[in-house]
Amino acid sequence: MTPRSRISPLDVVWRTCVAGPGCPGVAHEPYGRCLAHLAPAEVAEFLRGLTPGQGLDLRGTLLPEDLLTRVLDHVERRLGRARFDYAVFTGPARFGEVVFGGDATFEHARFDRLASFYGARFLRNVSFREAGFLRELSLHEARVCGHATFDHVTVRGDALFGAARFGAPPPGEAGAVRRASFLKAQFHGFTTFDAAVFEGDACFRGARFHRAASFRGAACGASAEFQGARFEGAAYLGPMRVARRLSLAGVRACALLHVETGGCRVVLRSAAVLGRLAARLSDAELDLRDATLSGPAAVTRRAGLVRVTSLDGLDAGALTLTGADLRACGLAGLRRPEGLRLRECQFAAPPGGLGLRLGWPPVRWWSRRRVIADEHLWRGWPAGGHAAGPGGERAPDPARLAVLYERLRQGVDDARVAADFAFGAMEMRRLGSPRGRARMLLSLYWLACGYGLRAGRAIAWLALVAALATAVACWAAGSRPAGKPAVQRPRIVRPVASASLPSPGLGG
Repeated sequence: MTPRSRISPLDVVWRTCVAGPGCPGVAHEPYGRCLAHLAPAEVAEFLRGLTPGQGLDLRGTLLPEDLLTRVLDHVERRLGRARFDYAVFTGPARFGEVVFGGDATFEHARFDRLASFYGARFLRNVSFREAGFLRELSLHEARVCGHATFDHVTVRGDALFGAARFGAPPPGEAGAVRRASFLKAQFHGFTTFDAAVFEGDACFRGARFHRAASFRGAACGASAEFQGARFEGAAYLGPMRVARRLSLAGVRACALLHVETGGCRVVLRSAAVLGRLAARLSDAELDLRDATLSGPAAVTRRAGLVRVTSLDGLDAGALTLTGADLRACGLAGLRRPEGLRLRECQFAAPPGGLGLRLGWPPVRWWSRRRVIADEHLWRGWPAGGHAAGPGGERAPDPARLAVLYERLRQGVDDARVAADFAFGAMEMRRLGSPRGRARMLLSLYWLACGYGLRAGRAIAWLALVAALATAVACWAAGSRPAGKPAVQRPRIVRPVASASLPSPGLGG
C-alpha cells in the first residue's frame, strides 16, 4: 500500500484535483475538482449524469461511506469500467452484489474500515494490487470471470473468500480459464478460502499467513502454488481438489500443516515444517526432497496409489508413511533413516525366475523378498512396473546399503518385511566384503540357511544330506559279493575215563 501523502507524481497519470496541491483525486469536468471536493449541488449534478452500467473513474479520491453509497445507488449497483486506484475509503466500503461489467481496478487503494464485496460479480478482470485493508476484507460468494490479482495486498483483519469463484467465464461465453494471484500477500487475521473454486491456477507464492488459514472444500482446476509461503498459524489445505499440482516447495509452517488432496502431485521440496505435518493423500505423487520435518509427521494413503518420488535429503525425526508406494523411491539420501516408520508400504522386488550370468554361480534363482529401490538400482535389475530405482540418482555402495537396511528395519511394523530387510543387510554385507575368509564364511552362511532367515533352505540341506546318507548305506549294503551258505559240522564229544574204575585183569 502507498500512503496517500507519499504518492509519487510519476504514479499519477490522470488530471488531478485543483482544490489543493496535495489532492491526487481525478478531476471531473467542468469543475476541475475531484468528487470529494465538489459542492453539494455539483455532487447532485454529477450523480444525475450517472447511468447503470457506465464506466466510473474515482482514482485518488477520498470516499466516505455516504458518498460511495450514493454513487452505487445511482448506477443501480451496476458499473462498467471501474477505476478506484489510489482511492481512500474512509468508511465501510460496501460493494455487495455490485456487478462490474468491465475491468475493475483498486490498485494501491486504502480501505480504513470494512471492505465488503459479498456476492459481487466481476465479469472481466479485477486488480487489488498493493491495496491495503486496515480491517476485514470479504469476497464471500463473489465471482470473478477474468483474472483476479491480489498481489502484495495487506489485510490487517480477517480475509473471507469462502465460496468465491475465480476464473470462470460468464455464462454463455467461451474463453480461456483465468488465474487468481495472491503473490506476496500479507494476511494478518484469520483467512478462509473454504469451498472456494479456482478454475485456473491459484498462486500464493511468497504469501504470509500470520494466523490460521483454511482451504477446506476448495477446488483448483489447474495448479495451486504456495512456493515460499509462510504459515505462522495452523494451515488446513484440505480436503481440497487439485487437478495438476499442489506445490508447497520452500514453505515454512510454524504450526500444524494439514494437507488432504488427491489426483495430483504434491511437492514439499525444501519445506520446513516446525509443527505437526498430517498429509492424507489419494492417487497422488509426493516429493519430499530436502524437506525438514521437526515435529511429528504422517503421510497416509486414503485410497488409490500414493507414490513417493523422492526422500533424498529429507530430515525427519518422526515420519510415518502408511500405504505409500516406495518401489521407485531411493532411501539412501535420508538424513535420519531410523526416524522413518513404514506401515503397509510397497517395495521393489528381485526379478522372478531363473537368472543366468557369466560369474559364479552361473544359474541363480532369486527368492521373493522386499528390497529398497537403491539395491534394485545397484544390482542393475530390469525395471518392472515402478521398480526402476531412483531415476537419475547414483546407487550407493553395498556397505552403505547394509547400514541403511539395518537402520530402516527398526521402523518396519511388518515382521516379514523386517526379516527381508535383515536378509538384505546381510546380503549387502556379504557382497561388500573383500574376498577372503570373512566373505567365504558369509557365503557359507548364506548357502546353508540364508543367514538364519531361510528355514526352508536349511531343511532342504538336511533332507539332501539324509538322502545322500541313505543312498550311501544302501549302496554299501548292496556291493557285498554273494557266497555259499556256511555248513555247520556236528561237534563230537568224547567221554573222559574215570579214575575210580578198576583195571581189567586176567582170569585164572
